[in-house]
Amino acid sequence: MTRTLRALAGLALAAAAIGHAQADTYPSKPIQMIVPQAPGGSNDIVARLVAADLSQRIGQQVVVENRPGAGGNIGTQTAARATPDGYTLLMTISSTQAINPSLYRSVPFDPVKDFEPISLVATVPNVLVVNPAFPAKSMSELIAMAKAKPDFYRYGSAGNGTLNHLLGEMLNTTAGIKLEHVPYKGVAPALNDVLGNQVPMAFASLPSVLSHIKAGKVRALGVSSAKRSPFAPDIPAIGETVPGYSGDLWVGLFAVRGTPKEVVQKLSTAMQAALADKSLRDKLAAQGAETLGGTPQQLATTLRTDIDKWAKIVKQSGAQVD
Repeated sequence: MTRTLRALAGLALAAAAIGHAQADTYPSKPIQMIVPQAPGGSNDIVARLVAADLSQRIGQQVVVENRPGAGGNIGTQTAARATPDGYTLLMTISSTQAINPSLYRSVPFDPVKDFEPISLVATVPNVLVVNPAFPAKSMSELIAMAKAKPDFYRYGSAGNGTLNHLLGEMLNTTAGIKLEHVPYKGVAPALNDVLGNQVPMAFASLPSVLSHIKAGKVRALGVSSAKRSPFAPDIPAIGETVPGYSGDLWVGLFAVRGTPKEVVQKLSTAMQAALADKSLRDKLAAQGAETLGGTPQQLATTLRTDIDKWAKIVKQSGAQVD
């Protein structure tokens, strides 16, 4: 028994020594940052800004590699199967990491068990917009109208199971109303039909619709974030009218499960320094992304909370993707 305990203790000390040695020399080669969405989207833009800053801070190039497909599942699976040495990272969004596990019948990764959280990066709020001809000029007026005529008013989304679809379902649940969902193949055609008054309202990311709001082509009733966005402080949060309503798209950075904790901590420290830098914060703000930051534990908590929250909303909506 004594010899066994000593052997186990020796192995633990050896593993710790290896971890420290890896952290001392890390990184010694370029780092791959997998983005499981297509180039040009919110996550890709955020990832490239962060990668450029991190490259300077850690002394090695951080290379963004887009692996889109299946709502982000393909790239996320690729990251999950990578060697856990800190040279493959995953920059992903909440809709893939927190919603897909309950939305898809089969997901080729475990959002919690397969990854080591590093840091929350940024958040991008959605906003509920209506055509200017729509009678409701506030969330309270919309809710009153919807309660008077259940299933009469429609809202558009980027498709079944997308974040802006589920934001509408969450509004139905929390406000006790029933808006009819109209799925589109992307948020652009949904927004075009709101502009053309073919459908009265839709959820869209704030950066994608802010110019239309400022031009008076659509009217904003509320943002989906828990508080007002600093980029549009005059637009109330939906939660101001509907207590408990909150749903943001967040971007987070993960390593592969099993990556030495010293390496994860080194990356976390570099990320916190990067996200505290005014230059990077301003660049993210210019893209409509509000900087977050925080510890690995904070990202882990946010992920688990959102997995539970969105699982309930997906079940209520009946959305399912094969």
